[in-house]
This record gives sequence, structure tokens and C-alpha cells, in this order.
Amino acid sequence: MENNLLFALTLFAFVMSVTPGPNNIMLLSSGAQFGYKRTLPHIAGILIGVALLLTTVLLGFGAIFQFYPALYQVLQVIGCIYLLWLSWKIATAPTDSSLTNAANNSAQPMSIISAVTFQFVNPKAWAMGIGSVTTFTIAGEQYLTSGLWIISCFAVMGFIAISLWAGLGVAISRYLTSRNRKKYFNYVMGLLTAATVFLIIST
Repeated sequence: MENNLLFALTLFAFVMSVTPGPNNIMLLSSGAQFGYKRTLPHIAGILIGVALLLTTVLLGFGAIFQFYPALYQVLQVIGCIYLLWLSWKIATAPTDSSLTNAANNSAQPMSIISAVTFQFVNPKAWAMGIGSVTTFTIAGEQYLTSGLWIISCFAVMGFIAISLWAGLGVAISRYLTSRNRKKYFNYVMGLLTAATVFLIIST
């Protein structure tokens, strides 16, 4: 892959990964509630999920949405319902350290499997995957090589970008020194997560 194309791909991967979206809002919330270390499985799940989704698009499955647009609408509905459920979980997350074990166990960072699965119902991830493959792959013998470069760039730049969001959450946590502050923060994060539904609908 030529240097100019690689630079453009790297910039595209970073911008697409760092701009606000469901993943980043949830990472911001997770970083604030659980810290960076406990958020790492969530981060790893996003990176693995995006890599698998890109592989799916590279294999040609992304073209299904072009032939059957209704499937993309179904994906949007599923993604929106799941996001609204997640926003409710974030908004109502426990904020008192004296809660019972059952309540504490209900407030856990997103697991790797959940984060991987979410990428396949995340319309932004599909748009990102399809856009990058159609723009940066090279036809012919270099198709596989260019595809691997795309996956690699999103892995590296994606890790940097989403880590910034989780790190911002960790920084914010220093100000969440009371139960009320934590409660209002959870409300705001829940509303922001729900707001991404409108971004999805408008695309």
C-alpha cells in the first residue's frame, strides 16, 4: 500500500474511531464507574468485534445491505432497542458502595463477548466497515494485503482513540465524590447513550 493511501487510511481509522458514538459514550461511562483496567475487556471486545466485522465486509457480506436495504433497517431497529436497554442500565447503575452483593454484581463492565456482539448490531460500525473497505481496498492481487492493512489500522488507531474516551472517564471519576454526583453522571451518560439512537436513525 502506497504511503499516501496508508496515511489517509490511518487518519480515517482514527477519526471514525474517536468521534462520538455508542461505543465511546459507553466507554466514557465505564471508565468513570470502573476505571481503565476493568474497562479493558470492553475495549478488547470492541477491537475484536470491529476486526471481525471488517473481515465480514472484506469477504463480501457487507454487499447484502446494498441488495436488501430492508435488512439494514432491521439492523437499525435491533441496534436501537439494544442501545435503549443499555442506556437504561447505565442511568440506573448503583451508586452506593454499601449496596447488597446482588446489586453490586448487577453493575459490571461490559464483557468481551458482549462488546464483540454489539459491533454487529451497531449501524455506525457497519457504516465504518463498509466505507473503509470500499474506499481503501485495492482490486486484484493487492486486495487481501490492503484488507489486512485496514484491519491493522483500525486495531491500532481504534485502541488509541477509544482508550482516550475511557481515560476521559477515569479523569471525570475524580469529581464523582458523592452519591448524588455519581447518580447525575449516570443519568447524563444514559441520556447520551440514548441520544445516539437519533444519530443512527438519521443516517
